Amino acid sequence: MPVNLPIATKVLMALNVLVYLLQQVWHDPLLVHAALWPLGPDQMAQTATGVVAVGFRPWQLISYAFMHGSVTHILFNMLALWMFGGTIERTLGTPRFVIYYFACLVCAALAQLAVTAWFLPGFYPTLGASGAVFGLLLAFGVFYPREKVYFMLIPVPLPAWLFVTLYALAELLFGVTQTQAGVAHFAHLGGMLGGWLLLQYWRGRLPFKPARTLWR
Repeated sequence: MPVNLPIATKVLMALNVLVYLLQQVWHDPLLVHAALWPLGPDQMAQTATGVVAVGFRPWQLISYAFMHGSVTHILFNMLALWMFGGTIERTLGTPRFVIYYFACLVCAALAQLAVTAWFLPGFYPTLGASGAVFGLLLAFGVFYPREKVYFMLIPVPLPAWLFVTLYALAELLFGVTQTQAGVAHFAHLGGMLGGWLLLQYWRGRLPFKPARTLWR
């Protein structure tokens, strides 16, 4: 378990907690402007301050990931960020860690927008750091595949690569079957896919190469 967290992980945790506290004061304005809303024309919604237009805005691709729907929601995400963020930040270095984290949360948002536009239409907000957190979990499985991971529903520890694979398959199953209503399963998968692609790019395993390859 991490003890002394590196700086970016600490800042990300602090920002998530700060925004959640602000939500308790300015719930409606933050939900309207900062949550991730589906693509398409705006819709009118009743808020505490009156009727407002609600819809997608470009900054929501990032802002949504610092909002959470409940205490349980933010606790689980911050626990995962605490468990995996420090390790991945030390592995990648702080600059690349920050790029990786934000790439995962943006890819998670894009996946959610695509799903709500083409497969599971509806007009509801998406919020939470889960997409980025799933990207961190993916990175942990890539860099430390043999490390043991404990999960409360499984009585034995699993190697990280197997845990990540099973978790991704479960998310795909839940998403396709629309199990666990209110959970953005495809956003989780989008965060993992975005993280995997970025790691493959940095390792020089994609057709287009970085200036310097890492972690072959």
